[in-house]
Amino acid sequence: MSIRRTTKSRRAVAAASMTAVLALVITGCGGDDGGNAKDPGTSSSSKSSGGDKGTKEDTAAGDQVDPNAKLAQVNGRDGLTLVVNEVKRDTGGFVTVSGVIKNDGDGIRSAGQWSGSENTIVAKNPNSVAGATLVDKVGKKRYYILRDTEGRCLCTTGLSAIQPGKSVSVFMQFPAPPETSTEVDFTLPTFATASLKISG
Repeated sequence: MSIRRTTKSRRAVAAASMTAVLALVITGCGGDDGGNAKDPGTSSSSKSSGGDKGTKEDTAAGDQVDPNAKLAQVNGRDGLTLVVNEVKRDTGGFVTVSGVIKNDGDGIRSAGQWSGSENTIVAKNPNSVAGATLVDKVGKKRYYILRDTEGRCLCTTGLSAIQPGKSVSVFMQFPAPPETSTEVDFTLPTFATASLKISG
C-alpha cells in the first residue's frame, strides 16, 4: 500500500511541476512584444506612407522621422528623386539615414538597382538599399551599411517596384564616424551624392 501511495504522490508532484513550468513558459513567450519595436530587421510593423498597397518594405527605423524635414534632395535615373529627411547619430555607435524615394517618372521603377554590386550582399538583401555608403571626408574613410551575422543589412529590404507618382520610405544604418565628423557624403547607387549634416 505504501508503495502505491508513494507512486501516486510522485505522479501528483510531477503533474503539478509540469503545470507550473508550462505556465511560466506561456507567460514568458507572451510578454516580449516591446523589444522588437525598433528592430531594423522587423518587417511586420510598418508600411510605407505613400507606397504601393501590396508593398512590404522594412521601414521600421524611419517610423519616427518627420516627413516634412528635407536635409537634401538628389535626382536619380528615370525620374526618381531621393529626399533625405534625417541623419541621426545614435548612442549604439551607428548613424541612421532616413528618407523617401519618389517616382516622378512615367513608368514603373525597379528597386533592384540599389542593392549594390557585391554579390554576397545582393544575394542576402534583394530589392534593398544595401548599396548605400557614407564618406567621412575629414577622416578619409568610407562606411558601408551595417549587417547582422547572417549578412542581412540593417536597412530597408523587400522593396517592390515603385509605380509612377508613388513613393517609398527607406532607412539605412552605418557605423558612426568619430564625434568630430559632423558632415558626410551619402551615396545610393543611381542617385547623385548628397552632403549631409549628422544630428544627435
